[in-house]
Amino acid sequence: MAAALPLDQQLCFSLYAASMAISRAYKPMLDAMGITYPQYLVLHALWEEDGRTIGQIADRLSLESSTITPLVKRLEAAGHLTRARSSVDERRVEVRLTDSGRGLREQCGCLAETLMERLSITSAELDQLNLQVQNLWQELRATTV
Repeated sequence: MAAALPLDQQLCFSLYAASMAISRAYKPMLDAMGITYPQYLVLHALWEEDGRTIGQIADRLSLESSTITPLVKRLEAAGHLTRARSSVDERRVEVRLTDSGRGLREQCGCLAETLMERLSITSAELDQLNLQVQNLWQELRATTV
C-alpha cells in the first residue's frame, strides 16, 4: 500500500486552504456590512439576476435549497431582500433585492481589490488560475452527476 501524500501535495487540501484564506481575507469587510460569506454569495447570485427562485439560487451556488432558505430568511430579516410566492406557480419562492441589498453591491466591490493587494501574482495570472479551477470544477461536476 502506497503512503498517503502529505497534505500540501494534495490538490483538494490546497483548494480548501486557499478558499479558507480568501474567506478570512473577506471576513472583516463582510462583518462591517453585517453579512456572512454565504450570504454574500446569495446576494451575488441576485446581483447577477434579480428575481431568482430559491431553487435557481441553489443551482447557481451548487448548494441545496434547504441550505439557501435560512440564508435568504436572514437576509430578508436584515432588509436586504424580499421573498414572495410566484404568481405563476405558488410552489416557487421568488427572491428580490431591496434598495439595501442593491446598495451592498457597491460596498462589496472592494473585496476583490483588497484580495489583489495581498497577492504577489498579477491579475492575468489570477484570471488564468480561476479559469483552471472552473474547468476542474466543471469536469468534476460532469463526472459525479
